[in-house]
Amino acid sequence: MTTPIQPKLDRDYIHRLLELLLTTPSPSGFCMAIMRIIQEEAAKLGYALEITPKGNGIITIPGIDHRDDEVIALTAHVDTLGAMVRSIKSSGTLRFTPVGGYSMHTVESEYCRIHTRDGRAYEGTVLTTKPSVHVFSDVRELKRDEANMEIRIDEPVTSKEDVLKLGIAPGDFVSWDARPRFFSNGYIKSRHLDDKASVAAIFGILEWLKREGKAPLRTVKAIISTYEEVGHGSSHIPADITEMIAVDMGAIGDDLSATERDVSICAKDSTGPYDYGMTTKLIDLAKRENIPYAIDIYPHYGSDASAALRGGSNIKAALIGPGVHASHSMERTHSEAILGTAALLLAYVMEPRPHEMNA
Repeated sequence: MTTPIQPKLDRDYIHRLLELLLTTPSPSGFCMAIMRIIQEEAAKLGYALEITPKGNGIITIPGIDHRDDEVIALTAHVDTLGAMVRSIKSSGTLRFTPVGGYSMHTVESEYCRIHTRDGRAYEGTVLTTKPSVHVFSDVRELKRDEANMEIRIDEPVTSKEDVLKLGIAPGDFVSWDARPRFFSNGYIKSRHLDDKASVAAIFGILEWLKREGKAPLRTVKAIISTYEEVGHGSSHIPADITEMIAVDMGAIGDDLSATERDVSICAKDSTGPYDYGMTTKLIDLAKRENIPYAIDIYPHYGSDASAALRGGSNIKAALIGPGVHASHSMERTHSEAILGTAALLLAYVMEPRPHEMNA
């Protein structure tokens, strides 16, 4: 191993970008606006963004040796949980269908936006069909499932016809209000830290490389995916990639070790174990760089690296990310975990291969 690189990552830059990403609606399949932001931000740093037919983005950072035989991919996703209008009720409320996997109780009473296909957006609130304890005796016992949830639109509508006149129709996307908060003690709470915190970490690396005038030893491809929450984000990747690190949030809870200040290194998720050598190297680098980390196993979790392997990619794969509490709900992490994730990724892509270290 080489000596620690100890990069001075720009925390303010990472926070500013993260807040912009968090406040830009991007449920899976509705990522056009946020990918324009990604493209503009990459251009500011001197990198081109290739948009794939599917809508993913690829930023290529050439390696010092300019060899393409061993390309490293870092993949993170900008798509989030959300919903889609399923039908318009006679009362003027909307029935919705989930986009991504979450429990209905986590969106009850949430503010949202309905995005029409002609570019308009309307505010709304997610409620149960029996929202008031002063009216309904079985409010507390009502099962929180799709059939019992609806969206109240903040417009003067009392019928299906009123809603149709607004341009709202089945198939329109619904985004949740992220409500990000950045605290002076380092804590960050918001919806959609999964996985916009990881995207900000990757851009923190790009900003450091640009500012320091450095390049990784091997070519790196940063893949920003747009369908991870529905399972196929990075299922197709460039053929020259040999290693992939999925950068996604680390879950926190019972039987798990990571905290909101740690980098989570996942050894195994629902799809099976990650590459032994890559995972071991990431652990060793975290120790060398004095980065707080935890090793965990996530039985209810899948990543973009999992999608790439299921898609037939002949790669080695690993998974890391900042610890995030209350995943797929009102999430919280800490700035140290995001900066630590960026620092660990940077150490990995700047680390010489064994034969280069002995040259």
